[in-house]
Order: sequence, then structure tokens, then C-alpha cells
Amino acid sequence: MHIEEDHDKLRYPIQHARISPGMNVDELVGQMRGCAFGAGRLGQAVDIYCEMLAEDTTKFFGLAGAMVPAGMRCIISDLIRDGNIDVLVTTGANLVHDIIESLDLHHYKGTDAINDACLKNDEINRIYDVYLPEHHFTGLEEKLQSVFSELGEEKISIRQFLSFIGKNLDDDNSILKTAADHDVPVYCPAIQDCVIGLQAWLYKQINPLNVDVFADMSEFLDICYEAEKAGALLVGGGVPKNYIFQSMLVTPKEFDYAIQLTMDTPETGGLSGASLEEAISWGKVGEEARSVTVYSDATITLPIIVAAARSRLKD
Repeated sequence: MHIEEDHDKLRYPIQHARISPGMNVDELVGQMRGCAFGAGRLGQAVDIYCEMLAEDTTKFFGLAGAMVPAGMRCIISDLIRDGNIDVLVTTGANLVHDIIESLDLHHYKGTDAINDACLKNDEINRIYDVYLPEHHFTGLEEKLQSVFSELGEEKISIRQFLSFIGKNLDDDNSILKTAADHDVPVYCPAIQDCVIGLQAWLYKQINPLNVDVFADMSEFLDICYEAEKAGALLVGGGVPKNYIFQSMLVTPKEFDYAIQLTMDTPETGGLSGASLEEAISWGKVGEEARSVTVYSDATITLPIIVAAARSRLKD
């Protein structure tokens, strides 16, 4: 035995991955677990996620970035349907695109040759390599204005506002409809920062619309207080991540599990790249919490994590 192998920091030799025919996703991730860099972190994320799902944990899900336009919508709605999301916090943009899809108005894969001036003239909006026809927003606006007209004058929270919209959608793949059907709360703290907010403002110019932007706080904090254990899977960062984490600041608790899927790095000081270790200093994530940040495109890591967990926990 080499003398350095007795060193406390040299307990875990790299396990070189083997790929075999017919292996399932969890078996692939199992081979990645013993590797370094992103592969090892992805394997660790699956281990933490499976433990979080298996325990009596209140499961928070933070959804930022253009995940719905990119094709991740059904993954989220299926997680809600299967009871693997207890609380969803998301950006308004993801909900906008969810509603657009629910109206059978699709997003399209872009072409390799991109000329944004031509796209503008063709009335096509671009989200990286996703195309969205401008006229789809006409259908969205008509739907929202129709839904708003049925709300009445009673004061409601953003969560109630979104639940009402979800109940008026007909697509079972919709995140909002699935959440409404399964009584899973959807919180969108920055609802003004999307077309839903813009359309609500336009409607409110000549009609009563009474949405209390602070009303969700008590309900959300109650969920945090009542959680025996709390776990968070964070896709991206921004407002959803902060809203989930800040709530623990006014409770005696901290998150027991935390997984972050991001491409941002900590050096700029922004929350989207802030490490989960940094969150320990704030009392958001527990000192003994199981946590990992996977630095990679979430449209790659999220499907792999969910698929591996489904495979591992299917029995």
C-alpha cells in the first residue's frame, strides 16, 4: 500500500466509468458517481434527490430560466402529478409559455442560420434556439383577458390568481392546470415581470382586479414552519431561488436537502451562481444538509436526475 493512501483526504479513489449495453439511466448515473467534475456531482445529485423523495420531506421546486420553451414542461407537470413537488416557485415567463402551449400554440426549434432582423420582419420571437410566432401572444392575451373577466372583485393572492388561471386551462400537460388539479401551490413573486402581469395591468385600467402581492407570504411561511424536513431542487436561480431560501430566515429551520442546477458561477456575487455552502452562512441551508450544485445546462441535468430517480424508486 502506498503511504499516501493512509491520508484522510485520500479515501476515495476515482472510479472509472464503464458503459454497458442496455444499462438504464440510474445505472449510467451510478457509473458517473465515482468520477470527478460534473459527472460526480450529477451522481451525487441523484443520490440526494432520491433520499429527499423517499423521506417525509416537504419538496420545494424552484423553476427559473426558459425551461418551458426549451421543452421541460411535461417533466414539471409529471413531477407535480406524481407528488414529487409540494411547492412550486417559478418565474412568470415559464407560466406565460405554459399557457401558450396549453392553447395548442407551439414553440419551434430554430434553424442553424439565424438572422434576427429577418425574424423580426417575419414576426417570429427568438429564445436562443427556440422560435415563437408573435401572433401566439394574441391568443394568450385573449385567453387571459377572458379569464380575468371571471375573477370578480374579491381580493386574492398571486397563488390564488394563478390557481384560477390553471383551472381555466384544458391541457393536462399544463403546469398550472396540473398544479390546480392536485392542489399544489404555485408561487410567482415577480408576476409583474411577464406578459401575465402586463395583461393584468392592462385589464385593471378599466376593470376591477384586486391581487394582493404580499398575501402569499403568510401561507408560504406556514408551509416552511410546518415542514418536518425541507428539501429544494433549484433549476437556475434568481427570484425563485431567493424566495424559497429567504423564507427559512424567519423560521427556526433550515433546508435539509438542496440541489442546484445552474451554469452561473459564484465570482460575480449574484444569487444564481451563489454556492449552497454560502447559503449555510445565512441560515438557509443546514450545516449538516445534503447538498450539491451541478454546473451544467439544466435541460440536460434535470431529465437525467428525474429519470434516474424514477428508475431507482420505481419499486
